Amino acid sequence: MKNKQTAVEWLVEQFEKDGYLGIQRIFQAKSMEKEQMKNFYNEGKNFSNYCHDEEYGGLEYWDTKPLEFEQYYNETYGK
Repeated sequence: MKNKQTAVEWLVEQFEKDGYLGIQRIFQAKSMEKEQMKNFYNEGKNFSNYCHDEEYGGLEYWDTKPLEFEQYYNETYGK
């Protein structure tokens, strides 16, 4: 699987390639960042639900524990 780029990495790549950013690229990077934040949020929700279920003994339906942030980030963005 090819690693994704963070919004900042993408923006820096665009600047290095063309020597300028332009307002459209800035808005695109902002949109990418929002999507990435949503994904991180959802991962966090999954983790908090897991902990909540663990508290009440309802783990039988979980296949695996959600990834910790560092592991998720490294696997997603290859850092």
